[in-house]
Amino acid sequence: MPPVEPSFLKIASVSKVFPSVDGRPEYEALRDVSLAIAEGEFVSIIGHSGCGKSTLMNILAGLDRPTLGGAYVDGKKITEPGPDRGIVFQNHSLLPWLSVQGNIEMAIATVFPDLPHNEVAHRARKHLEKVHLGKHLHKKPSELSGGMKQRVGIARAFAIQPKVLLLDEPFGALDALTRGLMQDDLINIWEVERKTVVLITHDVDEAIYLSDRIVLMSNGPAAHIGEIVPVTLPRPRTRDAMLDNPEYDSIRKHLLHYLASRGEHRTLAKAS
Repeated sequence: MPPVEPSFLKIASVSKVFPSVDGRPEYEALRDVSLAIAEGEFVSIIGHSGCGKSTLMNILAGLDRPTLGGAYVDGKKITEPGPDRGIVFQNHSLLPWLSVQGNIEMAIATVFPDLPHNEVAHRARKHLEKVHLGKHLHKKPSELSGGMKQRVGIARAFAIQPKVLLLDEPFGALDALTRGLMQDDLINIWEVERKTVVLITHDVDEAIYLSDRIVLMSNGPAAHIGEIVPVTLPRPRTRDAMLDNPEYDSIRKHLLHYLASRGEHRTLAKAS
């Protein structure tokens, strides 16, 4: 008997065409993209600029709708944003007038309006402690560094207990050292909570370190999935163990050859 296709998060024959605007021709961003992701799986998506990664993420988030096909979470079609999907963008999107804890509490209370306030506060503190912000609960976003703001965003996304976590280059604006620390925080929380995660990244090393599978997109227009690369490095992972594993070098070279063969003009292998 063949293995059952995982389908907790499913992208089914999705195409997206943007209509013509101001005399410009219509643009086909995605063509016939299909992907099945298992519950608790961590999947990264990599591709050149303009390959439709963000368009696909917006469809999964419910911020845009496909022209053809559909996306589903646990059998339910995605038609709009919802609390079953937590989202972290490169821009942290924190409310500047609320404290760190207040930002998390507002998100929790919105999703769970019947939850007593003391439980809301407890959940907020618990998730902030997981990202090492327990001593900064009462600070405003303006008092935080860029990395700390992204930590709040990750804590907020996990705190609403989504079925799926969508990460759109959340560490792209951070320096290499902070980025590495953030990756460690993310993977440590994921190891415990095992949410289904989809990450968009331009960083090959980040994708290998975090992922179970890496989806390589073809160039746009009419971008599609060019290849899916499994990452079979043992978990739990540490950076040192990964770098010492010969399989890491093999996967990294394969990813870079794929991207280089499609003419990327900027560095995709950033320091992690």
